[in-house]
Amino acid sequence: MHTRQIGGVQVSAIGLGEMPLSIEGRPDEAQAMATVHASLDAGVTVIDTADAYCLNPREHGHGERLVARALATYGGDTSRVLVATKGGHQRPGDGSWIVDGRPSYIKQACEASLKALGVDAIGLYQYHRPDPKVPYAESVGALAELLDEGKIRLAGISNATVDQIDEAQQILGGRLVSVQNEFSLRFRSSEDELRHCEALGIAFIPWSPLGGIGNAEQIRHDHPDVAELAGTRGITPQQLVLAWMLAKGDRVIPIPGSSRPETARASAEAADVKLTPDEVARIDAA
Repeated sequence: MHTRQIGGVQVSAIGLGEMPLSIEGRPDEAQAMATVHASLDAGVTVIDTADAYCLNPREHGHGERLVARALATYGGDTSRVLVATKGGHQRPGDGSWIVDGRPSYIKQACEASLKALGVDAIGLYQYHRPDPKVPYAESVGALAELLDEGKIRLAGISNATVDQIDEAQQILGGRLVSVQNEFSLRFRSSEDELRHCEALGIAFIPWSPLGGIGNAEQIRHDHPDVAELAGTRGITPQQLVLAWMLAKGDRVIPIPGSSRPETARASAEAADVKLTPDEVARIDAA
C-alpha cells in the first residue's frame, strides 16, 4: 500500500475509521475485531477513534478499548500502527453529541484515553470539535500542554475552519500535524481547508469520505457518472471516490469507516488506484 505522512510518521494512505464499530448499529465484538484485523492485514497503519465513540456515558472510551484489544490480539506486527483519538465530545446517552472544550476537560479526557488505549503516550490526539462557549485558543492550548508533558506525541484538530487551522498552528508553535474534517462527494465545503493543509504540509484526514454510515451504496445511485467510471476501471464506486480524494493532495488520508472485514479490505485496496487528471476532473464535476 502507498504511504503518506502525519507529522513525520509514515502511515498508510488510507486509514480505518473505527466509529461504526462503536456507535448505534454496531456489530458484535467478534465482527468488530475481525474488521480491524482485516484492515491491518491489508496494510492499514492508521486507525482513527475517539473517546465519544460509544452509546452512553457508562461506556465512554468504548472505541479506544476496542482498538486496544484488536491490536493486542492481532497476530502480526503492530509497531507501525498510529492510533489517532479525539477528545472534546461527550455522549449523554440519548443519541446526541455534546461538545466540551474546557481545557480541564480536554486534559481529563486525555488521561482517560491513555488508560483506555493502555499507552504511556497517545500517538495522535485531536481536539474533536470547537466549543462555542470556550475560546478556541484555550482549548487548543490544552493540546500544547499535553505535548509539552509528553502525554501525546502528535496534535491535531477536527471540524476546523481555515482561520482555526492558522490559530491552532500558532498556539501549538508550528506543531499542528493534522486536520480532520468531513469531506465526501456530497459534502465538499472543506475544499478550502484541504488546500490550506496541503499548502502548510499538514495532513488532511477526511471523515465520512463515503458519505457517512450506511450511505456508501448511495454513491452508485446518486452519482451514476462515478459508478460508470468505476465500472470501466474494474473497481467499486467507493474505491474510485477514495482514489479521487488521494489524487486531490499528497497530504490527504481518508479514513472510511467499516463494520465488515470485506469492506475494510476493499477500502484499503483503493490506495493503489491511480487516476488520470481527466478522471479526477470528471469526478470533481459529479
